[in-house]
Amino acid sequence: MSHVEGIVDPDFAPVTEALRTVVHGWHDRRDRRGATATGGAAVAVYLHGKLVVDAWTGVRNAAGDPWERDTVAMSFSTTKGVVSTVLHRLVDRGLVDYDAPVARYWPEFAQGGKDAITVRQLLTHSAGMHGARSLVIEPADVLDWQTMTERLAAASPAWAPGSKPGYQALTYGWLVGEIIRRVGGYATVSDAVRAEIAEPIGTDGMFVGVPPADRHRLAALIGQPPLETPTGRVLDRFRNRSFMVPFVEAFDALGFGTLMLTDEIHEGEVPAANGAFTARALARMYSGLVSPDAFPSPPLISAETLARATEVQTTARDAVVGMPLQWRLGYHMAATGRGVLPAGFGHFGYGGSGAWGDPVSGLAVGFVVNRVAGTPFADARFLRVGTAAVRCAARRS
Repeated sequence: MSHVEGIVDPDFAPVTEALRTVVHGWHDRRDRRGATATGGAAVAVYLHGKLVVDAWTGVRNAAGDPWERDTVAMSFSTTKGVVSTVLHRLVDRGLVDYDAPVARYWPEFAQGGKDAITVRQLLTHSAGMHGARSLVIEPADVLDWQTMTERLAAASPAWAPGSKPGYQALTYGWLVGEIIRRVGGYATVSDAVRAEIAEPIGTDGMFVGVPPADRHRLAALIGQPPLETPTGRVLDRFRNRSFMVPFVEAFDALGFGTLMLTDEIHEGEVPAANGAFTARALARMYSGLVSPDAFPSPPLISAETLARATEVQTTARDAVVGMPLQWRLGYHMAATGRGVLPAGFGHFGYGGSGAWGDPVSGLAVGFVVNRVAGTPFADARFLRVGTAAVRCAARRS
């Protein structure tokens, strides 16, 4: 199934060609069982608030069922950008202060020398709270909200808060999510995402843990647990080296690599990782942020709060991932194959998904995929699709 379905403005046809290439280029690969690797993906692009690409291709499961318009795909850390946007809306309403201690909203968090850690430090991944490995005793722990938040509340930071960034790969969602729950009065982060983003922008393509009634829309992940991939095996060889310790502590929670490739991952909320989205919903959210005047409803975030949320906070090398991510408040840089968009912001995810918005060009791009490539971070597929979108927008202007 090599054709692409959906809609595309003729000026943005290269985006759908890039989609076709990154999806159907997999078909000559073999998975570990010797079967031909298949999968699907979707891309959406908004320009100045107008949907110019909404396209999908490939299959959503091993049975070969085609990807459809309402198919959602688990998007791993791309979820962090959505959850961060929810928190910024609470800031906009005066319910949260970026520079207030987290313990103001979550009193139990003051344990372990964390009484002075601020909301800003959580959002910039500089709180020293990246360690998930020691918090997970059984794989199912990650699906138990109370267990994970209680253990985080009792934990101590790995280094002086604010001294350096260290990517909170798994812990970010529970840390920020617990503030959202307590301040916003939401029972779950899923409820908050629906009320604060999905409903205002008019989409049903946003979930944190897909509920049973909607799992027929979920694209099955195709791939191997991260540590069973060639990249994972190389990393495993170096896991005991001192420079690798923060990475292992952040990512290597017991059994999570296998759990995330099963339907069981949707039985709980892991707001740093188990969001499932349509590409259209992601692109529409970022478009609502960078082109608010194009949407009939009030802006998701005021111009003042958005400016604060997207200002680069640090260009230092991240202690967990080993490279600078130009952290904003919950967002990182927007990268393409042509380089970084200076004013762009968003979040990529394991396995290739990602979304970002650029206030300079008015461009917003979302990409979801179910063939995980086995890399710890976003791979070249989204970079390639994003590059095509940037080039098309530049020619359009």
